[in-house]
Parts: sequence; structure tokens; C-alpha cells
Amino acid sequence: MTQIIPRLPTPAQTEVLIRSGLHPVLARLYAARGICHTDEVETHLARLIAPDQLKGMNTAATLLADTLQTGGKMIVIADYDCDGATACALAVRGLRLFGAQIDYLVPNRFTYGYGLTPDIVALAAQREPKLLITVDNGIASVDGVAAATALGLDVLITDHHLPGATLPAARAIVNPNQPGCTFASKHLAGVGVMFYVLLALRAELRKRGAFSNRPEPRLDSLLDLVALGTVADVVKLDANNRILVAQGLARIRSGRMQAGIAALFRVAGRDAKCASGFDLGFALGPRLNAAGRLADMTLGIECLLTDDIGRAWALVQQLDAINRERREIEAEMQQTAFAELNEVDPADCATLTLFNPSWHQGVIGIVAGRLKERFFRPTITFALADDGGERVKGSGRSIPGFHLRDALDLISKRHTGLLIQFGGHAMAAGLTLRTVDVPHFKQAFEAIGREWLGPNALTRVLETDGDLEEAYFTPQFVELLDNLVWGQGFPAPIFSTEFEIASQALVKERHLKLQLIRGRHRYQAIWFNRTEPLPARALIAYRLVRDTWNGVARLQLVVEHAT
Repeated sequence: MTQIIPRLPTPAQTEVLIRSGLHPVLARLYAARGICHTDEVETHLARLIAPDQLKGMNTAATLLADTLQTGGKMIVIADYDCDGATACALAVRGLRLFGAQIDYLVPNRFTYGYGLTPDIVALAAQREPKLLITVDNGIASVDGVAAATALGLDVLITDHHLPGATLPAARAIVNPNQPGCTFASKHLAGVGVMFYVLLALRAELRKRGAFSNRPEPRLDSLLDLVALGTVADVVKLDANNRILVAQGLARIRSGRMQAGIAALFRVAGRDAKCASGFDLGFALGPRLNAAGRLADMTLGIECLLTDDIGRAWALVQQLDAINRERREIEAEMQQTAFAELNEVDPADCATLTLFNPSWHQGVIGIVAGRLKERFFRPTITFALADDGGERVKGSGRSIPGFHLRDALDLISKRHTGLLIQFGGHAMAAGLTLRTVDVPHFKQAFEAIGREWLGPNALTRVLETDGDLEEAYFTPQFVELLDNLVWGQGFPAPIFSTEFEIASQALVKERHLKLQLIRGRHRYQAIWFNRTEPLPARALIAYRLVRDTWNGVARLQLVVEHAT
């Protein structure tokens, strides 16, 4: 069940923003998202929170500067998702601007698992580094850091995930979510944390006089990577993150981007001159993520590191082919999951737990997300690990009001030894179990769901921005919206209007194409992955998009829900 509820900005707050010079509709949208003053939506780099407010930053900058000046080799230990790939490319590109000897290593998720493990340390040590730098991982790598220390290697951890009870004994840790860190933006992605480390390093080298005979590196040249990783990791777009994303999008729109990102836009059929957060999250991000899910994220990182346009194009074609394979696997897994749920009424459950021995462990997170969206229940899906079937790996996605990592932590305390390992955050998490323990886990997970989630929490609420005046149903108004930064925690506008349904038909047997009437005007609309017809009149929640054909921009409505 889904309820359509309009956001209700206060008229006084909206009026303040209008008087400050904002477009009347934008003023209403911003006020509904808690914006009180126009400076809260300004995106100048000067408004970024200062790097030195991150705990451990001064130590990290000193460690990096010392390693640079002594010529020590560095190795970046990356994660295998889009945030990890962009953070790795950012670290390598950025540190090379300072003259670093630097390489990278990204664990194959099927061989080594996640993070800085002792096995990864041993592999990295073969390259004889002085310093290991983790990006988008490491905050839980207690054993890995101990192994590195035993080999005489320094470790700098840059991460944004929630820490466990014990922190690794690294030389430096930069993570806005570590205990004692007062940094005001707790929602930096891994790539954002690494960007801040580079800013602090430049400041430290400036103090040491390193730029007396050469220009300072332009770190803003890396903001396209920061924007892509931040949006793709679905972190909350608070004011600080909106600055990073807005600046990165501005560079992309002006054509000042890495060759790999330009190639990703091209292969996705998107116009970089009109780049939006939607493009980053739904066109570029999945193509990079596919490499880590099905193959080796080295392919994605190399795409982001190369300056050769021809090589970038060859690499993104491989990424695109892997992404198509991923979609085929995902579709088959979804079909299996929905068939299994036909025998169970999700309305009788507070959570969903599914396991199929044939599922691909690189895709279970996507399937969990699809099931969560459809049934609005915290969902965990399991696939066999690569150990002969003795263990399973799970990936979970959650709903507002149910902190997934906290739930797993409670299960680990109530059922000692049930979870072999786990980690994550409020809305997404991963875990490993013995295969025989899946039924036990399902019961434990459902018990917590019933404790924490009442009927109201299990009812999806679709917040909209209410009705929109007919005067704004234009491609020009859509362009105005698309030029702004929207995303997780700062949702893109969804409007709700009552329409008459003039006609409706299926497209490709999967999508509902509609012609809607409001007053004297008709509008084209589409509801993706919807096959059931609508009544003659309905309250429709929709997004406005531009549909360009033969160089002519037209308005289209993308339906999100209808009642």
C-alpha cells in the first residue's frame, strides 16, 4: 500500500525565499526541504566545510607529505563499487599531481572479499610499498592493519562506513563517522573523504614551501569523479555534498571531465552538456558497478584513470557489455524471487529473506533493492559463497525507520556465532552465514522486524510537491529543475495532479503509455514496468522530463504512482 502525501512548506518560509530572488516554484520546493535561506543552496567551493575539521586529518596530511618527500611508494586499496572506483581513481590521479609514486589494488570480491584483509596486505606487500591507503573501506580492517604493521607498512584509512567496537591501529584514520569526529557533514561518500584528504595534503605541502618553484595542483579538476561517486553511492545530499556534486556537474557540462567519464556518457547515450544527478546515478554508476559485480573493478578504475580517448572508449564498451549481462542475470533472479514470494503473502511479514543456490552473489544487492521497493519491507537476499556451498553471502536493503546494520548487530548479540561477519549502514548492509543457518537467520531477522516495525512503518509514503500550475509544464521549466542538484535526502521534485486518462496502451508489453488531460491541455506520460490499466480519472504522482526527438524538446510525465 502506498500513500501519496504532499509536502507542506510554510508560506512564510516560501515567501522569504521568493523575496531573496528565487523562482516561486523553486522557493516552494526548497522550503519543503527545510531550506530557510538562499545561502543554504549556494554551491561555491568556498562554502565547503574546512578539511581540518575532520578528525585525524592533520595526521593523515603529515603522513602523506612525509611519504612524498622521502620518495616512499604508496598503494591504494580500493573497494569494488562505483564509490570505491572513483575514490581510487581520485587518489591515484590526485597524488600523482603531487609527484607520488603510486599504484592501486582492488580486491576481487569473489576471491578476497571486502576491505583490507591480511591476504590483500600480503598481495600488496609484494610491490614493496611504504604506505597503504584505503579508500571507501578499512574502518573495520583490524586484522588487515595488524598484518600490515607486522610487515613494517604504514596504513592510512579513508572511509565513511560506520566503525565497529574496535578501530584498526592505523597510522591515521579519516572518517567522519569515527568516534570523536565533529565534522558537520556525516554523509561524505568515500570519494568525498579522499577529496578532503587531498585538500589537506595540499595545505600541508603549501606550509612546507613545496610550491615555491611550481604551481599548486588544481584539485577541482577531479570534481567530476567526486560527483559521480557521491551520487552513485546514494549518500545523503546534505549542503556539503550538494556543493561537491554541483561543482562536478558544472565541470562535466562544460566538457572538462576525465576521458572515461566522457566515454561513459557517450556509451549511455546521454548528453554531457545537460548532465544531471539522474545521469550519474542511473546511467554511469550502474555501468561502473557492473564490473565489480560480475568481473573485476580494475576495468572500471582503468577507465577512470586513462587520458587516452580511444582506450577509454574501448573500456566503456566492455563495461556496457558487462552491464547488459548484469541486467539479464538480474531479470532472471527477480523472476525467481517473485515466483517464490507468490507462495508467501509479504503483507504477513515484517521482513523478507530469500536464498537461492543458483543466484549470483554479485547481483543479490540489486535484487534485494528491487524487492524492497516493490514490497516495502527490509529485505536480505543470499547467494552461495565461493567455498563449495558451506557459506552464503547476503546483501540487504532497508526502509526508513529500520537501521539495517543495527539490526544485524542485535542479531549477532542475541544469537552468538550466527553471523560470521557483517557490516554496512542504515539502508544497506552485507553479511556472511553458514548455509545451514539461513532458516535460523530468517527467523531472527523477522523477530526484530516485528519488534521495530508497526503497520504505519510498513506503509510506503510517497511525498510529493503537490500540484503544479499549467504554466510550468514546459521543457524550459524542466531544464531549470535539471540544472539543480537533487538526490538522496534532497529528493527531486515529484508533483501530484488529478488527470483524466484519455488513452492508455502497453509499450513493449512492459510499460504503460498514457495520454493525460487536464483542462484544455493534453500531456504524454509513461509508467515504467506497469501493465495494469488505470481508471478513467486518477490522482497521479509524476516527474517532469524532457523528451528530445530530432532536436526538438518536448515535455513528458514519468508516473511514479497513481490512486
